[in-house]
Amino acid sequence: MTQLSGPLSGIRILEVGVMLAGPYATMLLADLGAEVIKIEPPGGEISRQVSDSYFASLNRNKQSVVLDLRSDEGRRRLGELVADSHALLVNMKPSAIKRLGLTYDALRQFNDRIVCVALTGFGLNGGDDPAFDYVIQAATGVAAMTGHPDDPPTLPGYSSADNSTGLTAALGLLAQIVSGRGGQVDVSLRDVMFSQLNYRASAYLNDGAEPQRYPFGAHSYYVPAQLFATADGYLALFITHDSFWKSFATEAGIEGFETMAERVAHRDAVLTAVAAALATDTAKGWEARLRPLGIPAAAVQTLPEALETTPEVVVTAGDFRLVGSPIRIDGYDPDYRPPPRLDEHADAPSAQSS
Repeated sequence: MTQLSGPLSGIRILEVGVMLAGPYATMLLADLGAEVIKIEPPGGEISRQVSDSYFASLNRNKQSVVLDLRSDEGRRRLGELVADSHALLVNMKPSAIKRLGLTYDALRQFNDRIVCVALTGFGLNGGDDPAFDYVIQAATGVAAMTGHPDDPPTLPGYSSADNSTGLTAALGLLAQIVSGRGGQVDVSLRDVMFSQLNYRASAYLNDGAEPQRYPFGAHSYYVPAQLFATADGYLALFITHDSFWKSFATEAGIEGFETMAERVAHRDAVLTAVAAALATDTAKGWEARLRPLGIPAAAVQTLPEALETTPEVVVTAGDFRLVGSPIRIDGYDPDYRPPPRLDEHADAPSAQSS
């Protein structure tokens, strides 16, 4: 079978990215074949100082060019790159984006079809208030609805706001390229997190229903849908359909509660019965019993355990082992290259204007 080129082959994207959200967005596009030129300040992008593995996890398959965008020469070189590129993605404070001339209004003189994506905390015109991932989770209600009801608010164990915003920014960038028009795309961490609270926000806006925290992360609509303690370990069980319940109840030896309405109305009784049944076997045991029945269930694993049992998601990029692209396309396998050395491609032909 002939190896296809990446679906974004021929697309050039410039990145002025910092830490996670912006670099993650452009890395996903690079994995799909786009040429991504990472424009770094003298001394390098700050995440190079975190660790080599951190930087690699967000910057594989890119080129690196150092430009001092505060200087006339740096701005001149930026203009040359913009003239021969499809898009620029930047995540910095709005004031810095505007001061450095990284907006469509400032760059259209070089290329009126350039797509400029500003990835910020509160919008390009939303001010410079600090907007790190955890701050956004606190400000949008995510932290308040996470955790045990009797415990303090808590945060997920990974950067959910940054990663989600990176994905959204990549989508907005591609949508504007497909339109054939240049222009400004504005994506903020705050707006993305509100968008991802979809049914939670809708329930409050339309029905006045405030989010409630339930033990073990239980779902507000589906019962049973949460974590359960077993004889050894915890099991995630997610029963959304009555057919799932029928199969589970038969395997677990539970009678009654045949409809979703009944299970919701008798939440405590259902959870008591399910907890008692699941305590008779281990999490791995229940997973092995329920999976063949088509019932959504999984034993809780640590990240090392999950990676060891899912080797197909791990790829090699130079000396680094990383999680590969989540987008699988028939006939195309990304060529995973290591992250660039600082200014590695300053003299490469592809980093010069045509």
